[in-house]
Amino acid sequence: MSTLDGRHAIVTGGASGIGRAICEAFAERGARVTVADRDAVAASVVADAIGGEAWVVDLDDTASLDDLTLNADILVNNAGLQQVRPIHEYDPEVFRRIHRIMLEAPFLLVRAVLPSMYVRGWGRIINVSSVHGLRASAFKSAYVSAKHGLEGLSKVTALEGGPQGVTSNCINPAYVRTPLVEKQITDQAVVHGIPESEVVERVMLTESAVKRLIEPAEVASLACWLASDDAGMVTGASYTMDGGWSAR
Repeated sequence: MSTLDGRHAIVTGGASGIGRAICEAFAERGARVTVADRDAVAASVVADAIGGEAWVVDLDDTASLDDLTLNADILVNNAGLQQVRPIHEYDPEVFRRIHRIMLEAPFLLVRAVLPSMYVRGWGRIINVSSVHGLRASAFKSAYVSAKHGLEGLSKVTALEGGPQGVTSNCINPAYVRTPLVEKQITDQAVVHGIPESEVVERVMLTESAVKRLIEPAEVASLACWLASDDAGMVTGASYTMDGGWSAR
């Protein structure tokens, strides 16, 4: 088990789902973890459980992040949301909000944390992307385009940060067993015209060779490795965890 002793990690969307699993895994490996989330109560619950600290932040308010300064060894951009609609029915403001939270905010957080990483000559940027950062699906124009943008941001960060000892990588899971995925089931049933009971099998798992949802702890395990010294030569990469989806 790779140690993260002495490292300080900030994890956005850290109060639930993938983010919570990453916070717990980092803490188990000795890191001091800041649980960043808009839900103050949930963030405090996780922080108290792992001996970390809560940072209540609304990543939709990107203007408040323009002059932010962060001091951390590891930044995990994980916070996200989803709406499933055809393009011609998509609410423009929802599209903008998804891009603010999932692309603009990660840029501003990376911008805020890089100077402290450069001073130490060591840093890890981990972007929780998606198989949808590499492949498209119908009815997800905002999510797919935001994740594709995050992929590009991660690669530019890798090129700029490499000479300073900072790596930047993406994790690209398919559907993970989280509240975000569970909330999609009703919308997916509507746009595909099928019962909710058939969504997981007929929509979420249809492209994967391994027919099950991913567990948050599996994503956290990969994040721990990317955050470790063992991954010092891994940067600018996109690590699929999609059951074979992107092999097609």
